[in-house]
Amino acid sequence: MRSIAMAMLLAATVCLAQESANFKPASSNVLDAKYPQVDSSASRVLIRFKAPDATKVRVNFWSGPKADMEKQADGFWTFTTPQLAPGLHYYTIIVDGAEVSDPGSTAYFGGSKWASAVEVPEAGADYYLPKDVPHGQVRQVWYHSTVTGTWRDAFVYLPPDYDTSKSRYPVLYLQHGGGEDETGWIRQGNANFILDNLIAAGSAKPMIIVMANGYATRAGYVVPDLTGKAFGSPEFMKVMQERMGAFEDDITQALIPFVDKTFRTLSDRDHRAMAGLSMGGMQTFQVTFNHLDLFSYIGGFSGAGNPFLFGNNKLDLKTDYHGAMADPDAFAKRVHLLWVGVGTNEPERMKSGLEKLHTSLDEGKIQHVFYESPGTDHEWQTWRRDLKDFAPRLFQAAAAKR
Repeated sequence: MRSIAMAMLLAATVCLAQESANFKPASSNVLDAKYPQVDSSASRVLIRFKAPDATKVRVNFWSGPKADMEKQADGFWTFTTPQLAPGLHYYTIIVDGAEVSDPGSTAYFGGSKWASAVEVPEAGADYYLPKDVPHGQVRQVWYHSTVTGTWRDAFVYLPPDYDTSKSRYPVLYLQHGGGEDETGWIRQGNANFILDNLIAAGSAKPMIIVMANGYATRAGYVVPDLTGKAFGSPEFMKVMQERMGAFEDDITQALIPFVDKTFRTLSDRDHRAMAGLSMGGMQTFQVTFNHLDLFSYIGGFSGAGNPFLFGNNKLDLKTDYHGAMADPDAFAKRVHLLWVGVGTNEPERMKSGLEKLHTSLDEGKIQHVFYESPGTDHEWQTWRRDLKDFAPRLFQAAAAKR
């Protein structure tokens, strides 16, 4: 029996070695972890997870396969994905019904929890990777909000020459999506490297980027118990509306004044932009269209502001957003850029909603940019590409006026 077991173990080891021949440890692994591994030439991922006493182990890629893993003689379970889209893919492991993270992978905050993720490189693309160029700094700052009655934090990207110059800089407020937090655009999105590379190439203006926590509860507001309440129910939407309003007030009444006081900013509307992904795109549309006295550049990455995006209704340019787009010529003079993006492989409800928005804006003769990220889902590679296209368009009109 022992010889049979040894033979089985040897066979499994040989098989694994053959399967792993084209695989290398992922760049997103924790220190010295050999797995997960990525075959960059075929965009496949090999997961290897130790659970010798488990009876069933499944892998759960949030934008990819959800499948049983195969148990090996050494107590490890393995699974090799089919070809995946490039980018950062969240996943978890289901061990006998319990959802856990992969200890070999870095954990990221997504889906309202810490989860594993693996980076699949995009062939020929390095715009979101660190290069031998001047690098900006990312700082965590804390400010007291009179809106929430609490201390809140944000991450701030300062361009490479910030500490060696006396210049003032335009500001982009860049928001994360639902289930993520203010760390997302740095840890998952690589926004700092994207801007470093664009600035070094002369493609984007040096700018400050502020990434705030998108969840806010007004001081004194007690969140009702939503147990058993479905997403989209009146009770759920009422809470969402209250929190959206609290975030809007926090960013306009607390955060922007703090940033303008703390950093060398150009504090007029011509030098202030806001963009966000998914939920952050919805927040961006609400905040900016309600405060066009503060913002002149607007970007929605896989997200925009009205419930019509998820239904059969159509944007009414005469009345929606307080009629801000009722006069296309007046809007074009006030808003230097309105930008909307979506991945071609995003869920149909999201994709069709944003296409409706694009069509409505076209029909209303509202100047805007509509960008489609080829082959990507509701995921970070879509939003990295969005930022790469969006950032070079910022503050060009403002620069011409100076």
